[in-house]
Amino acid sequence: MSATTFVYIIEIIGTFAFAISGIRLASAKRFDWFGAYVVGLATAIGGGTIRDLLLNLTPFWMTNSMYIIVTGIALLVVILFGKYLIRLHNTLFIFDTIGLGLFVVVGIQKSLMTEYPFWVAIIMGVLTGAAGGVIRDIFINEEPLIFRKDIYALACVVGGIAYYFSDKFGANYVVSQIICATFVIATRIIAVKYHLSLPVLKGEEDYIESKKKK
Repeated sequence: MSATTFVYIIEIIGTFAFAISGIRLASAKRFDWFGAYVVGLATAIGGGTIRDLLLNLTPFWMTNSMYIIVTGIALLVVILFGKYLIRLHNTLFIFDTIGLGLFVVVGIQKSLMTEYPFWVAIIMGVLTGAAGGVIRDIFINEEPLIFRKDIYALACVVGGIAYYFSDKFGANYVVSQIICATFVIATRIIAVKYHLSLPVLKGEEDYIESKKKK
């Protein structure tokens, strides 16, 4: 299997996973079917579109309608099995985390295939994985997840670094991509399970409160 075919398969699976997460959030906000589809599509293709524009490439979904179709299938799955998905409280987290890990892989691999340096590839991986979620959260009027205390974009960076070292140690592209996705997903799961987060930057109110305590 060629690297291009492997990336395409990962991209389709990631599209489905991210579309499900976006549509599930839209359903919680009681969007109609079309609105939910738009949110799911934006979640699935948003990060990759920004990546391709920065890499001076034609956005991937404009040359293949499969991504539009896969998002429609995701909407159909939520419509038909929504009540079962809602019962599984971790469904949104699971699909979002899988999509995150897979899209980081796609972003890194596409950047390397266009002969950009590895540090650019890691940034493109983060953008591909996290930017769609930012667009989704803006659409549904939520504070974007990467701006909260949750370890989200940082998980993408961890995956990108894991990809870099596996590549340096001579692993083939399939192994490197699996390691990358595994690190992203594992980092995200561990952070949520053990409530790990980055320190919050203190604001004016925090300094005033600390002075009062003194």
